[in-house]
Amino acid sequence: MRYDDRRAAGRLLAEGLDGLRGQDVVVLGLPRGGMPVAAEVARHLGAPLDVLVVRKLGVPWQPELAFGAIGEHGVRVLNRDVISDAALDAAEQETVEEAERAELERRVRGYRHGRPALPVAGRTAVVVDDGLATGATAEAACRVVRGQGATRIVLAVPVGPVHSIDRLRRVADEVVCPRPQQALGSVGAWYRDFTQTEDAEVTALLADAARHAPRSPSGPEPPPNREVLLPAVGAELGARLVVPDGAPAVVAFAHGSGSGRHSPRNRYVATALNRAGLATLLLDLLTDDEAHDRHNVFDILLLARRLHSAAVWLRRETSLPVAYFGASTGAAAALEAAALSGSGIISVVCRGGRPDLATPAALTHVRAPTLLIVGSRDTQVLSLNRLAADRMHCEHRMAVVPGATHLFEEPGTLTTVAELARDWFTAHLGRPTAGAPPRRSA
Repeated sequence: MRYDDRRAAGRLLAEGLDGLRGQDVVVLGLPRGGMPVAAEVARHLGAPLDVLVVRKLGVPWQPELAFGAIGEHGVRVLNRDVISDAALDAAEQETVEEAERAELERRVRGYRHGRPALPVAGRTAVVVDDGLATGATAEAACRVVRGQGATRIVLAVPVGPVHSIDRLRRVADEVVCPRPQQALGSVGAWYRDFTQTEDAEVTALLADAARHAPRSPSGPEPPPNREVLLPAVGAELGARLVVPDGAPAVVAFAHGSGSGRHSPRNRYVATALNRAGLATLLLDLLTDDEAHDRHNVFDILLLARRLHSAAVWLRRETSLPVAYFGASTGAAAALEAAALSGSGIISVVCRGGRPDLATPAALTHVRAPTLLIVGSRDTQVLSLNRLAADRMHCEHRMAVVPGATHLFEEPGTLTTVAELARDWFTAHLGRPTAGAPPRRSA
């Protein structure tokens, strides 16, 4: 049975999403044909509507083969296997991304007319298109939204081939398709009216959604955040500080591998901590110029000194006890900084960390209760964490997230990280007692 048009398809599709009513949901339509479908879904759910502009990054000599995708706010996801197989070097990747980034920004400006994108971090994102063919664009969209920190991703399409739907369940938490087909043909064949959606219609749908935007059912507004500059060793560091009312502690994030305060994964974890009432500081441990030198990324002592400077600033600014959250090389920096005499750090959490890059002396001198979170499929890093844990004398625990790889890109795994970190930090809010014998937990 064919749909009359995209709006009719959207109304039927929305019925299969009734369970999302009343939840903190944002509906994201893929331009252009997905937007009329998404508008009906958003109206039915009483949810806000936005456009999701993504661009696939194609191998230069085989553009249909995507080595990644980009979205707004600098989000980029890469397929390392394709990059390796195609022997793409950094310059070739950068050239493709620059061109696609320019086109993405042009389209965003044309659709939004200056309106900011709706935040998806910590929310359920419903990604909507008018149908699936190969599913490549939908996959890119889901990966981008995951990178923006969505708690849960639901891909919703009126029609699509069974093999594509099954494959997309690996990147979305749920796929809703009321009319799956063994043999699809073309998407347009399943519509009586498949007239091309024009840019003007997308713009009008967004403007109408903005005028009638529903209030979020998620409760109180998020705490205000502010951009700050911190004095540190040899530099001023950009940072984003969020302090909820009555926060009992503040968590400083040490990013790794050259990423900074805009890291979507750490922003996602920080949002979860803010919802639990904890303050957060997302900061750049390196300036933009410094980050281009890979030596700096692995200069753990420099990163640790700068993180320690940030902790000193935080105590003065907020009068709150400080904890650390470290990722990748930032985990080693967090442990080095926590081991400094008189650091007073109340707890540490490491995600996909490299604690083995910290000095042996630092690992033995850390007194802050420490949680090491590693993906079960990140086998090399898992082994390195176990070796580092054997050197630690403080209370510590290793949490292995089933099915997760190094970046925790798999559905639900980053949510698990956020919950583990939240529980660890809230369970260790008191300052450590000087000279108390360390405890170890399994």
